[in-house]
Parts: sequence; structure tokens; C-alpha cells
Amino acid sequence: MFLVCILASAAVPALLTAQEFPTKPITVRSTFGAGTPFDIAFRILTNRAEKSLGQPFIVINDTTGGGMIAMNTIAKEKPDGHNLLLGTTTTYVWVPQFRKVNIKYQDFTQIMQFGRGLVGLVVRTDAPYKTLKELVEYAKKNPGKLSYSATAKSTPKQVGPEVIAKQEGFDWTFVPYDADNLSLAALLGGHVDACSAGTGWIPYIQQGKLRLLATYMESRSKTFPEVPTLMELGYNFVDPAVYNLAGPKGLPPTVIKKLDEALHKAMADPEFIQVMAKAEMTIAYRNSADLTKVVEQLYVSIGKMIVDFKLPKQQ
Repeated sequence: MFLVCILASAAVPALLTAQEFPTKPITVRSTFGAGTPFDIAFRILTNRAEKSLGQPFIVINDTTGGGMIAMNTIAKEKPDGHNLLLGTTTTYVWVPQFRKVNIKYQDFTQIMQFGRGLVGLVVRTDAPYKTLKELVEYAKKNPGKLSYSATAKSTPKQVGPEVIAKQEGFDWTFVPYDADNLSLAALLGGHVDACSAGTGWIPYIQQGKLRLLATYMESRSKTFPEVPTLMELGYNFVDPAVYNLAGPKGLPPTVIKKLDEALHKAMADPEFIQVMAKAEMTIAYRNSADLTKVVEQLYVSIGKMIVDFKLPKQQ
């Protein structure tokens, strides 16, 4: 009886912690650059969710290494819901299959999905190529001359251009940056010839500074319906760009539920909807269970793509 009482009393603090969550501010390490479209959208969500959770969100933008530092940090945190990770499934689904890293998707608890992003390949409007086909022809005639920017190695933004090059039989130089805004700045400044990035390029296209050659989604963009997808152009490559919130492995179901309810409700906010639409980002919700299944399926499909395209492993 004495042992039973001890065990029961030991379980009470853990149960209360889950029920009382959150008991302090919630820190979210974001793999999105400060001021980027989804960074702005997520901050709107947290501002609304704070009212129902009773604690503030502290968003820390940490794009170092394409988000690898942020992911390593959160993977080691106590799974109590007070330290979370905002990003895409990219890093812990793609990167571990291309190079040796310290994390894998199983090190995280999926909380929820907020949306999907549009990724594409852009060039300056003064470039000598107006279409992806013309860029490929130029690259073949000028071996090793072209370069492109993207965020970190082994992410869809870097793998997409490499799939094109491998299928077409040419090489170009990859120049990595920690965030899309830096990657785009390199293109605008003439330091690279192309950029593979999210929709931070929309205003520059509207200003006539950049041209979108192709997108990486399954279907064409609503804002740029004249621009083909890589799939349409004969490249079997799609970037699902899942925007999600995750926590360390072992996050209690009660904590997941509280976060999901508060943030899912906030997704109906008109300002959030407006920001997402303006940046050509699709609002798409998945709960923890459904998102976990998607992550597992993505891991398998990406592994198959690596084999099919004979993509090289990286150090």
C-alpha cells in the first residue's frame, strides 16, 4: 500500500503539469527568417492564441545552418510544451537522407500543420534566359558559369535545381544562405544567376525585377498561372513545403491538444488569412496524428526519389 501511494503521488506532479500547461511563456524557435511572409503570419497566430492560453509566445528566429541549430536545440529540450519548433518538415525529413546529422524526424512530436508554401526558381529580368528551357540551354553552352542561391544543403530548395541539372546533364554552383531573404538579396545584387526560394520573390516580380521560371508544387500558382511546374516540364520533383509546429519527442497529448485548439482557432483570424493569401501560401490544417503520417510518408517518398535520380550523398 505504501509503495502504491508513493507511485500515485509521483504521478500527480506530471499530471498537474500537463493539465495546467502553460505555466510560463512558450518559446518557439523559428527556422523562418525574421520578416518573411510566414514569420509574419505565425506571429499573428501567436498573438491571437495567447489570449486563450494565458501565456505569451516568444518567437526566436534561428535560421543558422538552414534551421539545423534550432532543431538540435528543441530536440534536446524537456517535452513539456514550453519549447517548440516552427518550420517545415524539410530539415528533419530531407537532410538526414542526404548527409549525416544528429537529428531525425522521430526526435520530434508533430503538433499541427498551418499551411503549405510555394517554392520556385527565379532569375533577374535582365537575364538572357526567359524560360527554364532557355536557362538549361544557356547552362549547357556555358559549362560551370551559372550559380544559384538557396537555403542550406539537402533541402528541397537546393535539391530542386540539382534535379534539373542532373536530368539535363549540366553543372552549376550552389551558393548557400541561412534564409530566403538573404538568398534573394544575393540574386538581386548580381552575386548569383538564379535563386530557389519561397514566395519572398513575389514583390520583386511585381516590381519587374525578377522573373519566375517554374514552381515546385503539384499544380500551378493562382497568382502566376502562366508559370509551369517542374512536373509539367518533365522533372519528377515536388516540394510539399509543409509549414508545421513541433516539439521534442514525448510531448504529452494534453499539451498537444491545448496548443492545437488555441492555434487552430486563431487560423480563422482575417489578418492571418490575408497575409497568407498575399504571399501565395495555402492555409492547410492537419492535426498531430495526420501530420505524423504525412511526415512518415514523405520520408519514404524522398528516399525513393534519391534512388531514382541517383542523387549523391553530401558531407
